[in-house]
Amino acid sequence: MNLLHPHTGLYTDLYELTMAQGHFFAGRHETRAVFDYFFRKNPFEGGFVIFAGLADLLEALQDFTYSAEDIEYLAAQGFKPEFLDWLRHFRFRGDVWAAREGEVVFPYAPIVRVEGTIVETQLVETLLLNLLNFESLIATKAARMRLVAGDRIIAEFGLRRAQGYGGMQATRAAIVGGADNTSNVLAGLHYGVPVTGTMAHAWVQSYGDELTAFRKFAEQYPERCILLVDTYDTLRSGIPNAITVARELEARGYRLFGIRLDSGDLAWLSKRARQMLDEAGLTYVKILASNQIDEYVIRSLREQQAPIDGFGVGTRLVTGHSSPALDGVYKLGEYDGKPRIKVSDNRKKITFPGRKMVVRYRNGEGKFFGDGIWIEGQQPTQRIIHPHEPEKQSLVADKPWEPLLHRVMAAGEPTEALPSPREAAAYARTRLADLPDEHKRFEFPHIYKVGLSEELFALQQHLLDDIKQR
Repeated sequence: MNLLHPHTGLYTDLYELTMAQGHFFAGRHETRAVFDYFFRKNPFEGGFVIFAGLADLLEALQDFTYSAEDIEYLAAQGFKPEFLDWLRHFRFRGDVWAAREGEVVFPYAPIVRVEGTIVETQLVETLLLNLLNFESLIATKAARMRLVAGDRIIAEFGLRRAQGYGGMQATRAAIVGGADNTSNVLAGLHYGVPVTGTMAHAWVQSYGDELTAFRKFAEQYPERCILLVDTYDTLRSGIPNAITVARELEARGYRLFGIRLDSGDLAWLSKRARQMLDEAGLTYVKILASNQIDEYVIRSLREQQAPIDGFGVGTRLVTGHSSPALDGVYKLGEYDGKPRIKVSDNRKKITFPGRKMVVRYRNGEGKFFGDGIWIEGQQPTQRIIHPHEPEKQSLVADKPWEPLLHRVMAAGEPTEALPSPREAAAYARTRLADLPDEHKRFEFPHIYKVGLSEELFALQQHLLDDIKQR
């Protein structure tokens, strides 16, 4: 189910349609083109990104058409009748090559390649950037939390703080990055991910006293009861009342699943809570924590040996706290069979021309060593050259490699079943396990090698020289 249906074709910037009409009247609209999607900087000052959003993108591309209502609206914006008549029959029929969803990816290496006519490859730019930039950002944030949480529960609670309907994509991306479940019920239906929840302070406040509130909740949900213990006084009433209800549940043949701490000094309170629960013989009751949790808070709590079994993460996850956006871009690499390049005074913004493939090299221990950007169809290269500092080169002739980009859409139709969030999450786990630890550090992570093949570097230099001579 495409959330944008039936107006997917309008989910774009105006200039994409303006250029499409220009190509149409210039007779260029059927000319073939190739675009690349990549990003230039890791978010969160980290060492990697988890690629997410591919399934949502491919699903939307299948619906990338223009309805009668869309055409009427575009006519009111001044688009010409001849172009709109052609647009009535438009649908995306291009090919898409991409890394697998959940792949660990790095700056400058193309993650997605879109091939088709200049109009269809251009019109989908905004949609592609919107979905992939956002979901990859959130998946990366979740992966960082998973790295420090270990096997502890991570529940995504962010819908109420997300940027509008982007909360749907945030939930999906959080699962891809490593969250176990979500409070987002619609995402549970739409993406098939587990949903979870406890209670709000309002439930406790609505009763005359805390113990009655706990008892009423446990009566209705005895199988997986989690009690919020900080509405009034965590240690003097919340936990003692939870212990009372836990014993009453035992008498009925059930077990209290857990308590949730949502304020205060989480490390200190969790230690006192664990002590009180254990002294009551309730060693099985889990302690969950929420309230402005992120990877740094989780790491701190673990360093303090806080006995917390799970974390409810919301605002700082679904908003990509500290890095508001991934700076992914979509650049033309080939037009009408000829390589194209964008030139800039800033060497980091000079693009890589042609139709490209990306390969991943491994070191002698089987871990990721670096990524090479090759010209499609070329023979293996002897070395890879730093994209912006050509004096830096790495020998790769003796290193095993694998291609990263696979054709995931042909003539507008997926070539294989779209990955579910949990399938993408499982793949992300296996790939992160192959990433050396120095790239996973939060502070000053080691820079992962990404380089151009000798052939691609030579092509780039040739085009730059040609432009200078014009």
